[in-house]
Parts: sequence; structure tokens; C-alpha cells
Amino acid sequence: MPPFAAALLVFVASGAVLILENIAVRLVAPYIGINLQVNSAVIGTALASIALGSWVGGRIADRVAPRAVIGWMLMLGGVTTLLVLPVVRAMGKVLNGTSPVAVITLAGLAVIVPAALLSTVTPLVVKLQLHDLYRTGSIVGRLSSLGTLGGILATFITGFVLVASLRTSVILLVLGIVLAVGGLVCHLLLWGKSARAVAAFVVLGVVTTGLTVAAPQACDAETTYSCAKIETVKGKPSLRVLKTSNAEISHVDLKDPTNLSMGYVQAVVAASDLVNPKGRLDGFHIGGGGMTVPTYLERTRPAGDQLVYEIDSGLTELAKNRLGFKESDRLRVVTGDGRQGLQKQPANSRDLVVEDAFGSHSPPWHLTTAEMVRHAQRVLKPGGIYALNMIDFPPADFARAEVATLRSVFDHVVLISYDAILDGEQGGNVVAVASDRPIDTAALRRRVSARDSSKQLRVADEHRTGRYARGAKVLTDDYAPVDQLITVPLRYW
Repeated sequence: MPPFAAALLVFVASGAVLILENIAVRLVAPYIGINLQVNSAVIGTALASIALGSWVGGRIADRVAPRAVIGWMLMLGGVTTLLVLPVVRAMGKVLNGTSPVAVITLAGLAVIVPAALLSTVTPLVVKLQLHDLYRTGSIVGRLSSLGTLGGILATFITGFVLVASLRTSVILLVLGIVLAVGGLVCHLLLWGKSARAVAAFVVLGVVTTGLTVAAPQACDAETTYSCAKIETVKGKPSLRVLKTSNAEISHVDLKDPTNLSMGYVQAVVAASDLVNPKGRLDGFHIGGGGMTVPTYLERTRPAGDQLVYEIDSGLTELAKNRLGFKESDRLRVVTGDGRQGLQKQPANSRDLVVEDAFGSHSPPWHLTTAEMVRHAQRVLKPGGIYALNMIDFPPADFARAEVATLRSVFDHVVLISYDAILDGEQGGNVVAVASDRPIDTAALRRRVSARDSSKQLRVADEHRTGRYARGAKVLTDDYAPVDQLITVPLRYW
């Protein structure tokens, strides 16, 4: 085999493996979310696939003629790549959850078979190039570096170009077809004409391509960071529920955006009522989603200014196209990281800072630390409020640590949630309200009660809040194991 052809084969096969690895994270997100465990499972199974494929490829290379096998491995890699989408979407409905078994199994289904098949190509090609024992080291080193270079380039192209331009299904479809056709061409060039190979390729290609195209869509919109879908609510024709990675993040009433139905949203808005009631309120929002709170404040505090930092531009477009959201001079959305956006704000410029950003079931860790909270403290005007939404389950190690973090920065912190959650019996949303000035808990209770139709939301005073956070460690930029601290009960596995 000419050196150029050998280099191209190794480069393409290794690059395809890394494309699969990057796409797998997005492919499994609708069913098991996106967090550290999911990323670890995908990376781990991809590395296991590379190790398995390299070992198997080396064994095959010593037993049969590599020329007869290389094309088949590429073709099978392409065919199994085409099968990844329908298999994951079928099994995702069975395995959805956050248990280690579900996460690792679904990640394995998305990666392991095609990646292992494609990883056999390098040792097979190496065997064909080892015609001079005096150059063994340089040949192996050159092909190994080219394979690594292919993986690096594929990683950058996938992250910066493909995901931003194409749907996951399209990327897998094109990748599978390219590999299958390339494998057939490679087989014919290396081993000669084969009617059996052509027939098998055509049948498998047609079937698997059809399965990929016909696979049901898991999302209404595949954004840069999530799989988003909008659902209607039975008996409430104007209410829409926005979900990302299978978690409800926003309820929007298309007829009346000021009609708030989620308990934690009612809690956040009740806290905002404490700041200059019925007067001007300038808010900064980290995480927009369906833009429920910013829209509400724009409608009810017409003199104020609401600035939203939403990192996922796809969610913003979905809110505009499907949820009736409209920007205005007093309600602006910036696509970007919320912490970076907060750092750019002038001191004493906002009455309210709301942090309500999540990736799967956990918030991005850099939005949870004391350093982040200090930025919010700096931006707030005297008497301003920092409202933070959390989700955790007993023993609520993350929520308790986050409350301890808030208490290490702000002078006054209270909580809004349900008694069963505050007492550690159940899990769910906890809204923390922090300020450097005393918080009027009696007024907050009245406002929460007025908004909460269930009449079950409770305001924990500072003493009860202190008990809730007792013994918890403060989160910092140097120590914030958010994914490990959050508890997910078995019923969600």
C-alpha cells in the first residue's frame, strides 16, 4: 500500500471515531442528560472501543491478509454508524434515567461497536507498511501520529462546525454513508472485484440508511447544548412546557405570559416583589429557557430593564418561534456564558440577579461558587436580591453546600420551598434568596402565599436556613464537585 493511502486510511478511521464520540454525548442527552458522568461514560466507552479494536485488528492482521479485511472493516463501521441513531432512540426510552447502569449502557450503544470496528483499521494498515524492519519505529510512529491528528481535527470540526450547522441525525447519516462507500471502494482497490461485497453493501446500506432516516425525532429543536421539545398540557390549551434533556425547565402561557404556574418561578417572582414594589426593577438573568421570569418582569415592571444571558441561542430562537417570546428595548437577550456576562456588569447596577441555569439535572459548576456569588453581590444595588434556583434530593448535599456558599458571602439568606424538602424528607426545587440587607420574611411569606395556588410553599427564616446548611462545605472555584454532590434517587434511575 502506498504511504499516502495508508496515511489517509488511518487519518479518516481515527477521525470518524472521534466524531462518533463527540456526537454520542448529544445523542444520549434526551434520555440521560448531559453532565460529568455522561461525558465520562462516553469518553470511557470510546477509549475501551479503541483499545478493543486495536487489539482485535492486530490479531486479525497476523492471521489473514489485511488487504482482504480493511475495506470490510470500514464498510461495517459505516453500517453500524448508521444503526447508532435508531438503536439509541429505541433503547433510550427503556434506559432513560441517571443510574450508572443506564448511563454507561446507553453511551456504549452509541459508540462501542462502530468505534471498535473502525479502530481495527490502524493495526491492519500498519501490518501492510512494515516491509522494512529497520524503519518499524518510524512507520508505527508516523501512522500513530496521523491517527491522533485525525482525531484532533475531527474533534474541532465536530465541536465548532458540524454541531452548529447540522442535526445529529444528518451528521451520523453522512458519516455512515461516507465510511460505507469508502470501505467498498477500498475493498475493490485492495482486493479486487467482488459481487458478494457489492451486493452485501447495497442491501445493508439501504436497510440501515432507511432505519436512520425513519428513526423518530427525539427533539423539536436540536440546539447547541440540548435536545429541546415543547409539549402541551392536557386541559390547558394555552399552556406550553419546554423540556431540555427530558427535564421541564419552563411553563409558558401563550395567552397570558404573566400567568405563572411553576412553584419555583412563583417563589422567584415573590422575592423580586420585595425590591421597590410596583416600581422600577432592573434585573439580570442567568439562564433564559422559556424566558418566563424576564417576560413577567418586563410586563409588570414597565420602567425596568431586564438583561438575559442565555448560552444556548437555539433555546432563545425556540422561545421566539414557539413560545411567543419577544425582545424589546427593556428586555434583551445576549448569547453567552452567564458568569462572564455578570462580570461585565457595572457595580451597583441591578436590583435583582436570578441564577436559573442547568445542564441536565445539575447547574454548571462555575455558576455555583463563592467567587460567582461575589460577582452577583458586586453587581447588586444596595438592598438588591440574589435569587437562585436549585434542585436536589435527600441528603441534599449540593443544595446545602450552595446555601452555605451563599451565607459565606451575603449577610442574609432565606429559603423558599416545601416543608418536606426543607425537612430533608423529599427532593425538588429550593429557591434561595440572598441580600446584604435584612430580608422581610413576613412580607415574603405574604407574597409567596398570594402567588402560590397550592398554598404549600414555605419561607424558611434565617435560623431554619442556617440549620439546613449546617456542616456543609463552601463551594469555590477550586472545589465544586457539583455533579457528585447532587443526589438522584432510585425512582429517577
